[in-house]
Formats: sequence, structure tokens, C-alpha cells
Amino acid sequence: MLLVLKEVIMAAEDSGIDNNEKKFGAFGGVFTPCTLTILGVIMFLRFGQVVGQAGFYSAIVIVLASKVITTLTSLSLSAIASNTRVRGGGAYYIISRSLGVEFGGAIGIVFFLAQAISVAMYVIGFTEALASTFPSLADDTLAIATFVNIVTFVCVYIGAGWTIKVQYAILAVLGAALASFYVGTVGNFSMSEFKTNLLPHYTEGENFFSVFALFFPAVTGIMAGANMSGDLKNPAHSIPRGTLAAVAVTAVVYLSMAFLLAGVSTHEELITNNLIVREVSRWPVLITAGVFAATLSSALGSMMGAPRIMQAFARDEIFSWLNFFGTASGKSHEPRRATVLTFIIAQCCVLLGDLDAIAPIITMFFMITYGLLNLATFYEAVTKNPSYRPTFRYCHWSLSFLGALGCLGVMLLINWPVALGSIVAMAAIYGSIQYREIEARWGDLQGGVAFERARRALLRLEDTAYHPKNWRPVVLALSSSAWHRPHLAIYGQWLTSGHGVLTLAQVICGDVEKHAERRDSYERSLRKFIEKEELQAFSAVVVDAYLSDGIESLVQCHGLGGLKPNTVLIGWPKTESKSEAFGATLRLVARLNRSMICARLLLDEEISDGQYATEDREAMLAEAWEIPNGTIDVWWRGKKNGALMMLLAHMLHQNPDWRHNSIRVIRIVPSEEAVEEVREHIVQLAAISRIRVEPIVLVAENVPLAIQVTSQNAAVVLLGFESPAEGEEADFYQRMESLIGALPRVLFVDSAGGMELES
Repeated sequence: MLLVLKEVIMAAEDSGIDNNEKKFGAFGGVFTPCTLTILGVIMFLRFGQVVGQAGFYSAIVIVLASKVITTLTSLSLSAIASNTRVRGGGAYYIISRSLGVEFGGAIGIVFFLAQAISVAMYVIGFTEALASTFPSLADDTLAIATFVNIVTFVCVYIGAGWTIKVQYAILAVLGAALASFYVGTVGNFSMSEFKTNLLPHYTEGENFFSVFALFFPAVTGIMAGANMSGDLKNPAHSIPRGTLAAVAVTAVVYLSMAFLLAGVSTHEELITNNLIVREVSRWPVLITAGVFAATLSSALGSMMGAPRIMQAFARDEIFSWLNFFGTASGKSHEPRRATVLTFIIAQCCVLLGDLDAIAPIITMFFMITYGLLNLATFYEAVTKNPSYRPTFRYCHWSLSFLGALGCLGVMLLINWPVALGSIVAMAAIYGSIQYREIEARWGDLQGGVAFERARRALLRLEDTAYHPKNWRPVVLALSSSAWHRPHLAIYGQWLTSGHGVLTLAQVICGDVEKHAERRDSYERSLRKFIEKEELQAFSAVVVDAYLSDGIESLVQCHGLGGLKPNTVLIGWPKTESKSEAFGATLRLVARLNRSMICARLLLDEEISDGQYATEDREAMLAEAWEIPNGTIDVWWRGKKNGALMMLLAHMLHQNPDWRHNSIRVIRIVPSEEAVEEVREHIVQLAAISRIRVEPIVLVAENVPLAIQVTSQNAAVVLLGFESPAEGEEADFYQRMESLIGALPRVLFVDSAGGMELES
């Protein structure tokens, strides 16, 4: 079916008429379509029913409440429209560029459907008026509605310029119809009749909110101008002025009509006679012409707006199966493919043929759109986004927030099950887009909101007195390019995931000016590694003349406020020849009061670019993620390093894949007499720290042998150390190597303090 539709559309495009590109101003492009859509089918065919059911007082409340919501939304629309360059797509474009691709995608579908279904509502309204005027046509309403829908489609398919010209004539007819109504009702106004219509006369099954739902689609035309944003000369200027002028003018019309209708007819007649407006007018033929003109113009406006929403939505490539409808046709870039889709949806709704059933559905769709538009403006303002600089000054975040709450409240009051269903549907579309991880190609509000939250959190963290209970690992992993030493990066992920912050860092030795481009390339490579391996990490690359100077710069300057690194993760040197430089690094980190983790991983083969085929590199990366069998052994030699080692073991164990690796706390004592006392001490330590461990106390004189035998099957071993004094680096390296022998996975730990197991 879709293939047939594509072929038909593409053939039609080839023979279409290209119009010269034309742009419209506030009156023709915004005020006219807004006014004609607002003063449409509901005003002529259902407003009498609203006054008859609700009474004058409640009708005024309904009109004012509707106008308050649309006025607040118009203010929000004006603010955002004057803050950014609004392209085609109207409300969809504005919301997607503010709230992000997820909200934009959800609202794009809902708003397009609302506009497409609106075409059916106006076509049905026209057919109903025609059948009432010419009763002989009552049996052919479906055929007439279909014909009108086709005519509307053809007018829009030719181009927006033609449609705008038609709307000028329709506006003149509408003005004449209203003049006929005012002349007729003013001359026949009865105060006694007015008094009987002050209070409600609801029929069975009707109430204030059902009548409100019937009326509200009448005021949803405020988006008709914004939907034409791609065809406006200056959207930032035209949308605020045209939209607010239309809201004000139509508010006066509806309020005055409510007053006059209440004084010229009984409530029974108002409720049952859909053409009461024509019967009380001075020249009924003008009302008939006005009904025809208003319904047709509203249908034209929606038929113009819906395709432009779909075109903008499809061009963003959120759903690939909709990309076909993003194509523009002719010199004026008409959305003809999307126009055909709109026609098909409208025709399906025409087959239902029930105006009263369609109106509440449209109400919910528009309410969601308006609510999100207000929410977008609220967030833009309240987060103090520097890019939010609207030239329209008459909107405050409180008004936008009130507009969003008003939309939500009215939705729930009208029909809370349908409202909740609509919200769930929106959430499902949002979740689908989020699950597919579609990335927006534009800056949106989510980045601004995240920045504002981070800013406030950092300031609050800075003002909060530090307590060891709040210690978390902020690890700076000196992982080279990470592609070469994946095990180090992955252990950093395991130690911080869900607990702290990890940064993969690299130092490039040389001159900054000569290696600036190389630095950018290495940072992109780190980010690519982080993205590919799905690490929760940041990247940092510095250029310095010497490795030690680069490390010093990273340790001192990387991070912000309370998120500066408190722990450095580095690889253990493979040969004694590197021990002197390594020892200097250990002393430097200790002097800067940072904890140190040195990972001695005998399986950590460095992978150099081009050394292995892609398949081999992938295999080695996969191997690096494999969880070794065995226990997590903490060799306790005192609280200086013991507290950090216990916490690191616990955080490692908290990873889902490490849950089967139990923690053992092992201590060596010189005699059997001390075994029970030390074991009890470890048990108490575990109870206080609330970490489940297996206490093991060994009596041994040969410490290296005891460590190597006891932990020969361990998954990883944690062992404390103290930085060597200058000149003792080689002895330190040999001593630590002799302690662990051939153990394959060892984390040497030197704690700078700051944490307590009791916390």
C-alpha cells in the first residue's frame, strides 16, 4: 500500500505546478489563518448549543477559560518564536528544538494527527451546514464530504500562495456574516429571554466539562499561523503580532455572541437547532455563506498546516519510514507528499461522520501540544539559558508554567481516563525514541537543563561541609589511549560505576603548539573508546614537555569543585628500569594528597595500532571484560590503606558481574595466640563497615609465600603500599614484586585518607 502511495505521489509531483517562492506577513500569513480557523465550524454550528447547555454565565466562563489558556500559550509561542529562527513545522519545530528530539518526536506525531483530523471536522461541519440548507442533499452527505475534502486537498496541493489568496475572500465573507448576525440579534434582543438563559440547562449526559470539550476546538486555531512558519517573511515578528491579534479579536466575537444568543432564543432552541445563528440573523444568506466560508477556510488552514508539520518531522529523520514525506516539491518547496497523507487521514475520519465525536479527540491532542509548548518556554526561562533571549518581552516563566498546569488540569477535568491514555501514548512514543537512542542534530533544552542542574549541584557540593560518609571515588585513570591498555580503563569502570566518576587521561610529551592537532585527535580517540565500550567516563588529554609535568597538571587541574580527582589509577611498570620515574610519580601523587591505585595486570598486553587485525583487537577487548573466577582478596596490614582497600573491594563486588566473587579480608600474624583476637577484630570491622567478608588469619613467617599461596586462585588481590623515598625506587619495586610473585591481577593501593569504614 505504501509503495503504491509513493508511486502515485511522485507521479503527481512530476506534473505539479511550481510557484515562485512567496513569503507572507503577519496579516496574511498569521492573523488571517488564525482568525478563520478560530471563527469556524464550532462558532456557526455548535456555539448556540454551548450557550443553551451551559447558560450565559457558564458560557462566559468557558470562553474566558479557553481564551486564558490560548492566551498564555500564545505568549509562550511568541517568546520562543522570537528567540530562535523558526523554520517550517510550527509548534513541532519549536518544541523539538527546545525540549529535545524525544518530546519533539512525540508531539510531531500527535500534532500532525490533530491537524489532519481537524480537516475532517471542518469538512463534516461544512457538509452538515449544506445539508441543513438544502435538505434534499441529506442522503448524500458522505459523498459531499468526500468531494469537499478532495477540493480542499487540490487547493492546498497547488500551493500555499493560492490558498492564502482564497482566505482573503473568505475573511471578507466571514465579516459580512458576523455583521448580519449582530444586526439581527441586536434588533430582537429580549431581556426576559436573557434572564432565563443565565443558568445552565444541561441535557442528560452533559455537564460543564463536556460542553467545554465541545467548545475548546474552536480556539485551537492559534497554531494556524505558526504552522505556516516556513512561509513567513519574518516569523519572529509575524507570529506574536498575528497570533495575539487573532486571539483578542475572536475573544470579543465569542463573548458578544454569547451575550446576544442568550437574549434572542430559548435554551431548547439553542440546544437542538444547529443553525440557530442563521435563523436569528438579519440576512440568513450571509450566514449560510459565512458557514460555508468558515468551514472551508478552517479546512484549508488545517490542510496547509498538517503537511508542513509532517514535512519538518520527516526531515529530522526520527522515524526512517517517514522520511519519504520530508521531500519538498517545486520552487516554493511545497510538502505535497505529506499533503496526500493528510488527505488520506482526513478522509478516514470523514467516514466516521460524527462532529461531536471528533471534537473531544482534537481537544486532547491540542491540549498536549499547548502544554508542552508552555513547558518548553518555562524551562527555557527558568534555567536562565544564555541563548534564551526573546525579543518578545511580555512573557514570564510563571505565565508559561501556569499555562502548562492549565492544560493538564483541563485535560483531566474533561475526561481523565482519556487524558491519562493520551499521556501514556505520548510517553510510549517518547520512550520508543529514547530507546532507539536517536541523536538530535540541534541544540535542545535538555543540555541546558542538565547544565543548570550540574551547576547547582556543584555549588551545593562546594558549600556542604565534607564528611567521610560522602566519600566517593573520583578516579583519574592514566590509560594512555585506552585502546592500547583496555584493562586499566575497564577496571576504572568497575571501581566507579554507580559510585563515582571516572576520567580516562593521557599525557602527550612535547610542545603544545606542535601537538595541538594531535591532542584533539587523541581526545576524539578516547571518546570513541568510551562510546564503543559504553563506559561511564570522561576523557582528558594534555600536552606537556615531560610526562611527570603532564601528570602533575592533570592531578592538580582536572575536575571542578568537589569533583576533582581524589584517586589516581596507573599501570604498574613491567621492568625495573622504569622504577625510578614510576617512584617519582608515586611521590608526586602522594604530595598532592591523592590516593593511588597501581594495577599490575600480567594479562594486560598492550595493543598497538596496526599490530593486530580488527577481529583480534575485538577479541582482546572482549577478553578484558571477562570476569575472572575466584575471590577478591584484601590483604589487611593496618587502617591507613585498609579502609580504602575494603571500600574498593566492596565497590568492585557491587558490579552485577562481580557478585559471585566473594570478598576475603586476610591478615598475617606472628603467632597462634593472636589468631582469634585478630579474627574477631576483622569480624567487628566488617560489621561496622556493613561489608560482607570472609575473615582469614594466617600464621606465617614467610609473608611473600603466604600471599602467593593463599591468593593464587583469587580473581584480584588488593595490597597496600607506601610511596618510596627518593633513591629507593628500585628496592621498592623489587620488594613489591617479591611479595606477589606471579599473581596475575594485583591492585596496589596507597590511601591519602578521607574515608572511614564506620561511615
